[in-house]
This record gives sequence, structure tokens and C-alpha cells, in this order.
Amino acid sequence: MVNRFPALFSPIKIGNMEVKNRIAMMAMGVFSPRLMGPNGAYTKDGADYYIERAKGGTGLIVTGLLPVSWFPKGQGPGDRGEGFYKYIQQQKYLAEGIHKYGAKVIVQITALSGRSSIHSEDPAPSALPNVWDPTKTNREMTKQEIHEYIEMFANAALACKMAGIDGVEVHAVHEGYLLDQFTMEYANHRTDEYGGSLENRLRFPSEIVQAIKAVCGKDYPVSLRYSVKSYMKGYNRGALPGEKFKEFGRDYEESIIVAQKLIEAGYDMLDCDNGSYDSWFWPHPPVYMPKACNLEDVKMLKKHVSVPVICAGKFDDPELANEVIANGEIDMMGMARPLLADPDMANKFASGDLDNIRPCIGCHNGCLSAIFQGKDISCAVNPACGRELTYGIGKADRQRKVLVVGGGIGGMEAARVCALKGHDVDLYEKSGQLGGAFIAAAAFEYKEDDRRLLNWYIKQMQDLGVNIHLNTEITKQFINEHRYDDIFIATGATERKLSIPGFDSENVTYAVDALLHKDITGDNIVVVGGGLTGVEIACELGKQGKKVTVVEAADTILNTFGLSAANYNMLMEMLDYYQINVMKSSSVTKYENGMAHITTMVKNYPNVANRAKMMFAVGAEGIPQQSQIKADHIVVSVGYISDNQLYEQVKADHVYLIGDADKPESVMKAIWDAYDAARSIELRESRKLQHV
Repeated sequence: MVNRFPALFSPIKIGNMEVKNRIAMMAMGVFSPRLMGPNGAYTKDGADYYIERAKGGTGLIVTGLLPVSWFPKGQGPGDRGEGFYKYIQQQKYLAEGIHKYGAKVIVQITALSGRSSIHSEDPAPSALPNVWDPTKTNREMTKQEIHEYIEMFANAALACKMAGIDGVEVHAVHEGYLLDQFTMEYANHRTDEYGGSLENRLRFPSEIVQAIKAVCGKDYPVSLRYSVKSYMKGYNRGALPGEKFKEFGRDYEESIIVAQKLIEAGYDMLDCDNGSYDSWFWPHPPVYMPKACNLEDVKMLKKHVSVPVICAGKFDDPELANEVIANGEIDMMGMARPLLADPDMANKFASGDLDNIRPCIGCHNGCLSAIFQGKDISCAVNPACGRELTYGIGKADRQRKVLVVGGGIGGMEAARVCALKGHDVDLYEKSGQLGGAFIAAAAFEYKEDDRRLLNWYIKQMQDLGVNIHLNTEITKQFINEHRYDDIFIATGATERKLSIPGFDSENVTYAVDALLHKDITGDNIVVVGGGLTGVEIACELGKQGKKVTVVEAADTILNTFGLSAANYNMLMEMLDYYQINVMKSSSVTKYENGMAHITTMVKNYPNVANRAKMMFAVGAEGIPQQSQIKADHIVVSVGYISDNQLYEQVKADHVYLIGDADKPESVMKAIWDAYDAARSIELRESRKLQHV
């Protein structure tokens, strides 16, 4: 077979380490006790998560960060106590497992977060406002602490080398973490040798790499996680792609000098992206960000440095990667979340099997959001991520006859898993196409990966021989007349409708219709509902130049459970950028003569000085305030109601209610419900036999 991507699959040297191809897995943190042991080394499950990506053809694995300061004295690899040697022994399984597939592995070691920490008591370069609670201040780090950190970095790197790890990555002059803050003038106000001039601001990360080389040898590869540009408009303000702004953090001019000086200090590679916690949607790009969002900035930097450069950030196109690598514009393609969605992606690139790649959809629900909830890392579209060897899909002992009612994402996932297990699957969909509510959800222009996921599911149905029946609605009578071993009810949900005077007007459209069919005419638009879909619609209409008002009954918007701060913050920046008016604690009470009549419950929230905003207290419910807004069109997006009528009619031990039909929530819930139920249908029969 002819290799379509010869540059992407050519070897590269990083220091004295040769990597078999130009595909690198970017760090995706593994912190939960099931995946990371008490000494910082990965458990078998944690290591297997990385090994699965090496097995899938990825040339270089960069592990999630290892905080050198997390552990009690003597318990971690940051000092030479008992934990140092336990780390070495346990981490050998990771190194050996990755080497078995011809890949290389480097462990990312970190000083953690500074002002980006959720703990405001953590030290920063100077006294700085905390990212998550700007009313609190992170204290200035002492010089003794700096020296202790440098020693811990060196010890941790030595432990990695002794465990057979091929190199380390220092985390990070990137994403507004502690070391990044030290390098930038906005955050570093110190007056000692670690602050002031650029040379002083770079002293901390420079002394780290020098200490590592001193104990590990000058040939031991050390990569640096590096953000080319901060894309900060100020504290807690990130710049959108294409937005004109004055850089508050690191700009291009300083970035070139910083990179060159850190390479002079001893770093062998730059692992690049952009952004900070103040612009979190750059290092963790949501669905709203453009593809390969950091590529142009990384290409700019590559012109000025002599070491290999990785580019990361929604960068999953092998054609593009092959082109820019062949042209010498970057050296390696970095992917994180795409490899969670499909660990075999590199092998599929190599074989040209691109249509069978399961895409990441940029939701962050299973990865980033889960990590910060203290859960195992995983993936919304790949429930086996993080439990590869314990939660896979094996063949069943006997073939079963399976009925799936509903051809949305949840129904197709149930059908896929059952077919992989060897069962005979009939899938019935009452409409004329597969996809259900996800068709509308994928309608935005920027949701190309949602559409790719939908196409992937349809292809799996075809390739796995699922018997598809469109334009057929299943009834209780049908189920009673046909014998099925297992039945999955994935009938989805229906849009919630509002009984408000005037909402029967042709100028009132519900979300699904707005997304799929109807042009929203007029310049003044009211969006009723400030949930995720409502805000996405509002931003899209604002982008078209319309004057948009979002009316939300609750006191806050974007209340979708598990929505990552990267996604949330970008949407909030988009609301500001497109000058969208948001009215909270508000309801439309009537639509008449092109005017939306709105009642807002005014409450006694404090003003910005945390003092009384009103002349008198108004009680917990507030007082109603009436207003009117010109509305050429109203779009209603107020959620969904489960369609579980069929399930209620036929429910039994062998009938499973999944996805939105159970509870409308997210793509992740629909896929995970279906995967869990379909994977374990034999367990129901086993339990039944045990009770006989």
C-alpha cells in the first residue's frame, strides 16, 4: 500500500531520541486514584491508557502532568525518599509497554498552577488575583521554594530516566501555569534575580532544565511545553480568533526571544500551542474554535528556532500535517483529545482508513470536565477510554436477536455494540434518516466534527450489517408480535413548547426548526432560553450582524451539567463580542405587534463593591419589572421532554431505556447509556439463571 503521508510517517530525532513518526500524543491528565498511584507513577490501568495509543501507531506519547510538589516528603519522585524508588519500579510497566510497540514516551513534570490554581493559597511569582476567584490573591513564591522546586524537577527527571522513560517534558511556559507566569511581565513583579528583566524572568525555567541535564546527562531529552502567544486581553479575558486586541501576556516579538533563550538554556524541543487560563479556549479549543487554530503561530515560531517543534490544537488532519511537515514549517503533529476518541488514529492514517476514524467533537465533557470533577479521564464518544483492557467489547457466547427503536446517536451506539458482539440487530427509525436530534445539533457550520461523527455512525451501521428500517414507527403490538431477546428504547425527546400568547405566530420558531429549516429574518431577534443551544443560536445570529437578546428565566445562563470552563468562557466572550444582550431572571409573557413583553424579577444582588444595589430589600423572590423589546423574530430553546411512552408500555427485564428517552442531557449520556447497556446484556441473563 502506498503511504499517502510520507512526511508524517518519517522518523525524527529529538536530542538523541529517535521517534518512528511525526505523530505525538499530547498530555491528557491522569490523576484519579484508579489511574495514578500514590507515588505519582501510573497504575496498570493508567499505563494501559497510554499503551493503547502506542499500540494504535502514535510515535511519541507525552503523559499527563506529574506535579513534583504534590507528595508528602519522601513519597513522590521529587525527592530521594522511598517514593522515588517506588515510582521507578512502578513506572517501568509504562515504559516497557510503550516500547513494545516501537513508540517513545516522555513524562510531563510540572510546577503546577500559580494564580491559575483553584486553591488561592498556592504560590505565584508575585501576589496576583486568582483566575477562578479574582477577589482572592495568590501569594508570592519565596526564593527558597523556587530552589526546592528546581531540585524536585531534577529528582523527578532522574526517576523517569531510571524507570526507562525516554525523556521528560517541563510543564510549562504554557497556558498561564506557574512557570509561564514567571516569564511574563504582567505576572512577575519580583525585585530579586527571578523578576524584572526578561533574563531574570526566564531564570526559573532555565535553571530547571540545567538541573535536569546535570543529573540525567546532557543527552537526556527535555521538551518544553510552550505557548507561542497568550491571547489575553487582561485578567480573565481571552481574545477570540480574528479579534483585534492589545496582548496582555506574551506577544510574537517576545515569544521568539523567550523560545531562543530557553533553547540556549538546554531544551531540546518545543511542544507548542497558545493561550492561558485567562483564554482557556486556546490551549483547550472547543468546538467553536477553528481547526488547527494554533498552526500559523507555531509556523511563525519555527522559523526562528533550531530544535524540533510540535504543533497542537484541533489538529487532526493528516493531509495538512503531512504538507506542513514536508515543507519544514513544523516538525510534529500533536493530538490529545482526538486520540482519546480513537486510539487507533495513527494506524488509520497509515492505512488510509480515514472514514473509520471516530472523531473528537470538542465537547470536553469526558476529558477536561471529568478530570476537574475528580473523575477518571475518558471521552464522550469513546466510553472505553481510560479502561481499555477492562471495558472493551468482546464476542458473545451465543447470538441474540436485538431490537433497537430509534436511530439517533444512542440507538446507533447500542446497535453498534450489539453487532460487534455478534448479535443480529434490527434498528427501526420512524423518520427517513438516521441521526435523530443530533442532525439539528450538528447544523452549525463550525460543527463539522459532529457531522463527521454522525457519518461515522452511519458507516458503522452499514459495515456491521445492522438491519436498518427507516420510516417505520414501532408500536407495542409490533413488539408483542416479534420475539426479541433484548430491546433498546432510544426514542429520544421532543422539544418543550411554551403556551404564551402570540407564540403561535409564524415569526416564532423552535430551536430544531431554526437549526434545520428556517431562515431567521429581521434584524431584532429574541432567543428564549439561555441554555447551551440557546446561547449557541444567539451567537450565530449575532455573528450575522443581528441585534440579539437572550431571555433566560433562571438567574444564570449556560447551566448545562459538565460544560467545561473552556467552552463556557469562549461562549461568554462571544456574547460580549457580538454585543448580545442577556436578560436573566426574565420571561417573555406575550408577543404582540412585533414586541416581546418581558417580566424581569429584580433581586437584591450586591453591586460590584459588594454593597446594596437597591434602596430597599425586595425579598427572595424579587419584584417584577416590565419591559418591551422589539422582536422581528423569536427563537425558543427551552429544552426537551423525554419521549418514553413506548418504554412505559413494554418495559420488562430485557427492555432498556437509553439516551434522551431516559433523560435529555448530552451526547455523552446518550452514548454511554447505550454502550453500558449493550455491552452487558448477557449479564442480565446470567443473573436470571443464578436466581433460578
